[in-house]
Amino acid sequence: MNIKNIKTKKYFLSLAVAAFTLTGCNRENIMELAPHNQISEEVAFSSKENIILSVNGMYQAAAIGQYNNANPSSAGRGYPFGAAYFQQNDMRGEDMVNTASFYAITYTGTWDPSGALNTVYYWVDTYRLVNRANLVIEGVTKAIQNGVIPEAEGNDYIGQALFFRAFSHYELLNFFARPYKHTADASHLGVPYRLKASNSLPTIEENASLPRGTVAANYTQLLADLDKAETLMTSKAARSAKNAIVYATKEAAIALKTRVYLSKADYPKVIVEANKLDGLYTLTADPNTPFANNYGNSESIFSLENSATNNPDVNGALASMYNGRSLIAISPVIWNQPTWLATDKRRSATMVRNAAGVLFTAKYKDTGTLTDASPLLRYSEVLLNKAEAKARIGDASYLVDLNTVRNRSLASPSTEQYTSFANLTAGINAILMERRIEFLAEGLRWNTIHRLQQDNLTPTSGIPAKYRNGQNPTAADYIIGVPYVYKSTDVPAIPYSDHRYVWPIPTLETSANPVLAAQQNPGY
Repeated sequence: MNIKNIKTKKYFLSLAVAAFTLTGCNRENIMELAPHNQISEEVAFSSKENIILSVNGMYQAAAIGQYNNANPSSAGRGYPFGAAYFQQNDMRGEDMVNTASFYAITYTGTWDPSGALNTVYYWVDTYRLVNRANLVIEGVTKAIQNGVIPEAEGNDYIGQALFFRAFSHYELLNFFARPYKHTADASHLGVPYRLKASNSLPTIEENASLPRGTVAANYTQLLADLDKAETLMTSKAARSAKNAIVYATKEAAIALKTRVYLSKADYPKVIVEANKLDGLYTLTADPNTPFANNYGNSESIFSLENSATNNPDVNGALASMYNGRSLIAISPVIWNQPTWLATDKRRSATMVRNAAGVLFTAKYKDTGTLTDASPLLRYSEVLLNKAEAKARIGDASYLVDLNTVRNRSLASPSTEQYTSFANLTAGINAILMERRIEFLAEGLRWNTIHRLQQDNLTPTSGIPAKYRNGQNPTAADYIIGVPYVYKSTDVPAIPYSDHRYVWPIPTLETSANPVLAAQQNPGY
């Protein structure tokens, strides 16, 4: 696959929904949308070069998005899998602090269906990406049939689109639906799973009235998408070192499946998928290396590329939001955890910026040209997913996987590594703490909170309490080894039973789809 040099071109399909959400589209306005920088779908898949540009448009939609801009060529906010993915997921948890107003609604749980733009456009831009993926799937399938592109190369592109379609629906489920185990058979409402491109009036109208599927049905479809993506995509070995990271491979589909199966509590499947990656990735010796060398390290499985000329700009780039502009700080809630050793390398200056006693992540380093990749799948996560799955089925070798991740950050692994735990619950809690430390500021905290609601061994209960909103933590609140004590000014927890636990389906969507209006999450 040779698409590296075309990546920075901004390429948008016509038929409106390639660049605009399905939301609000109807027979009248769909026919009027013909931006000058769009070309017809027929042309988009008529040559190999145009197909490559179409695939790159899908990646741009994933990394940058459009947010609420009318012009699809304008800079987005990193929706859905750029900085917005990290920020929204982190702001739902307790380990990062919202220091300004950008994510106050998510941080404090004060959503409404129409006014919470960060929530609204998480839905909108994610479905924009789904539609781009579906356009690629259908367009490249026809191109293969017409002899425009070799089957193997075309299948690789189709697999990448299936990967994004699955990942997108999975993320929507994590915000707009209750977790898989909410009902015994996961028969509660999930999200609409869109399998067709909105590229004709019939498909536009079909998608515009699509109901929410059950969570069980959504998971079945997204896992089927990932299974098929795995068979169609090329492996990392067939790509250059950088392209093996910034373009989805069969290994990326496998890694994502370990996360999805963990959400289902299907622990044997987690282990089966994780074992497929044995020997294909290795952890770097230093935990900072995957961030210092985004595009050329041995443990990054899939990251979205950003460049000096093609990024979500200061309102959406990781280094800008988390580091340069100091809009999201590390919380004393995690920093003070006694089991996070004081000498752990993940507390060092290469990974944490100390600004007059207030701590910010230094994982995202390029505050000037904003070239940091968005690290979506790393091998350390696969190992911890496997460790937890093993522990839950009674396989004592989980200690090996846990220590593999933890030991590289320790001052003295031989004396500080884990050797045993008092019981199974203690072992799983150690794995969960390791996840919080390892993936701090990487947008994975909410995923864990969500899937562990009412877990049988290590349950979470609703949205956790958080450090106060809209202000930097004080230096005095950061005390390693002394658990943070919540104050009356902090953000209170939201119980799992509260309707605010899940996000409302945006009014933009329910006003266009009466079926979804009738399926709005209760309380909104």
